[in-house]
Amino acid sequence: MSLLKALLIQIVAGFVVFVINSYLVKGYLNLWFLIFFQAIVSASFSFLLRQASWWWLINLLFLPSLLLMMAINLPAWLYFVVFVLLVLVFWGTVKGDVPLFLSSSGVADEILALVKRENAGNFVDIGAGVGTVILPIAQHLPCLHVVGLERAPIPWLIAFCRCRQYTNVDVRLGSLWDADLTEYAVVFAFLSPLVMVRVGEKIIREMQAGRLFISAEFPVPLWSPEFVVEIADSRKTRLYCYRIPKSLNTLTTQNFVHS
Repeated sequence: MSLLKALLIQIVAGFVVFVINSYLVKGYLNLWFLIFFQAIVSASFSFLLRQASWWWLINLLFLPSLLLMMAINLPAWLYFVVFVLLVLVFWGTVKGDVPLFLSSSGVADEILALVKRENAGNFVDIGAGVGTVILPIAQHLPCLHVVGLERAPIPWLIAFCRCRQYTNVDVRLGSLWDADLTEYAVVFAFLSPLVMVRVGEKIIREMQAGRLFISAEFPVPLWSPEFVVEIADSRKTRLYCYRIPKSLNTLTTQNFVHS
């Protein structure tokens, strides 16, 4: 849906620029000015339609980048190859919900420490990317069952290759929405603010009482974490750590609200 919306934004922005150039300024604007004007208009529409921030950038750069590549006369097949690669890398963004965010080594170290402290028997990263978190955990805790879920094919393949020598890690190609989180002691996510309400609903339905859910950067709306860890990385990443209450059978998101 977001991809279709972006394409419609490009078309509408192009039409707006065409009307302005044809009827208001009578064709006096030069081509490159019109191109960058269209880019600004499309990015503005993206903002006004409340698309995620990365879509603003995509809409801003789309037409100038396309015309620049055409100007340097690259082979036609190269455009298709680049397009396919981008789709395979940023599959979550194309599907409209979760982009590719890469965790820092500091985040991986802190997650490792938390898993040790929990004395967990298993762990799942529900957006594993290229394996930045699951690999060091699998390396340092060989008795822990580690699972990484990734829906984008190329990041999944990279993570799979990086982790293939470790028998305690399972890198799966698939959507987090199709996964059953019932069995996991610790669940980690570095996803998107757009999906955190839905993620919270899934956590409530499936995680058992006393288990730990950790979300990097993006808190679950209306939930109050048991504790928050700030990582000393370049992003000053925050880990929001939520303990699943024992009253899970009657739990609603309101149970997590600050008193």
